[in-house]
This record gives sequence, C-alpha cells and structure tokens, in this order.
Amino acid sequence: MRRVAVHDAADPRLAPFLDLRDTQLRAVREPAEGFFLAEGVRTIRRALAAGYEPQAVLATERLLEGRDDIDVIAFVVSEEVLEATTGFPVHRGALASFARRPVADVTTVLAGADRVVVLEDLVDTTNVGAIFRSAAALGWDAVVLSARCGDPLYRRAVRTSMGAVFSVPWTRVDHRSGMEALHGAGLTVVALTPAGTIDLRSVERPTRCALLVGSEGPGVSRSWLDASDLRVRIPMAGAVDSLNVSTAAAIALYALA
Repeated sequence: MRRVAVHDAADPRLAPFLDLRDTQLRAVREPAEGFFLAEGVRTIRRALAAGYEPQAVLATERLLEGRDDIDVIAFVVSEEVLEATTGFPVHRGALASFARRPVADVTTVLAGADRVVVLEDLVDTTNVGAIFRSAAALGWDAVVLSARCGDPLYRRAVRTSMGAVFSVPWTRVDHRSGMEALHGAGLTVVALTPAGTIDLRSVERPTRCALLVGSEGPGVSRSWLDASDLRVRIPMAGAVDSLNVSTAAAIALYALA
C-alpha cells in the first residue's frame, strides 16, 4: 500500500469520495463514471477477493495499520478531513473506490443456476443489499434485477449485503424480455404476492426456481404477475397484511431453498 497524506477535503484526488449523502447524485455519477465504493476493511477485502480492481483507499492512519498487503494507493486523512469529504462521520473509518465491470450477460448468469432471485423495480438499495445477503446465506445461485431496480453496487447496498453483492452473480433484464429469459432458461417463476393463491407453506418446490419479488408498495407488476407460473403468499395473522420486501423475500428464499 502506497500512502499519500492529504490535508484538504477539496483536494481533487478525493473527488470519488465527495458528498456521499447526496444519494441522487451518487446513483447517477458512480455508474456513469464506472466506479463504486466499498466501506469498511472487511467489505473492501471481500471486493478484492472477488477480483474487483481497486482504484484508491480513503482512510485515517489508524485504520491502515496492518493493511499493507492491499495493493492500492491510500489517501491518508484526519477524522475531520474524512468527515468534510464524505459529508458524515465514517464509523468504519475506511472507504475504497473500485472499477465496475460490465453487467454480465443474462444467459451466462442463468446457465446452470437452479435457484434465482428476481427483483422487480426495488428502489431502496438497503432492501436490495439485504436480499443479496439472504440469497448468499441460503445458497441461491444468482440474482436478476429489472432495469429500474436499485444499484446493487451502491454503497448502502454493498454495506447491507455484507459484501454478498460481490459473491452472488447478478445481471439486469428489461421488462419486455425479462420473463422470456427466465422461462428460456428452464426456470419456474414463482411470484411472491399477498394476492397469491398458494400458501408458501404448502407449495411444491420446483426443481429449478426463480423467486420473483416486486417493488416496495405496488408489488409485482401485472404483466410479470400474469407471466409467472405460480403465485404464492405468506399467510398473515391479525391486522398485518404484508411484510417488508426483504423480510418477505428471506422467508420465501428459506422455504424454497
């Protein structure tokens, strides 16, 4: 690791780490400029282990102790400069920028995948990251995201997933061809919806399965619901009519694993 001391948050070398609270700007800027951020030494190491190319690390001196094996330039700053750059206290004390890869081809991702999670238009990257983490923990093979789904490499998704976004293969599809790709790969599409006709507890698990979950609030779209093979529901008690999408997905992932 090559250390470079930086004393000013306005230093242009720190530009990738500026204004992390501006979520709309970051969501546009990072994919357009071809990079993403990982927060915390453990997550940074998981990105490295997955083969992502590091560009730079931003950290305090304390967080760099014992990290010399990471082959990357490190901009070393004080706690004050770190907070002034990012716009908030970085409790994990280290951020790294990595180069993005081209989004994988859907045929390649689905080839040989027996358990696939499909996320339709989830906008909250915390939910996206949480579902990646559940998919990894429960042994699912891949994640497919609709074109309008939140960025799985956005910092919040990376953090919530505990780096699972680096280990679980993923791709994107558009609404016109997405269901065709799933069926073309021989997957039975199981839509999770409160209006499902089959109780999740009694569903016969398909040999090869794609679990489809919809956006926060509206749920699975009518067109994708109509194209699915099974519609399943999680039975609710009392006055509760639904669960958070990442919680519901985790239950279904376990039931169908």
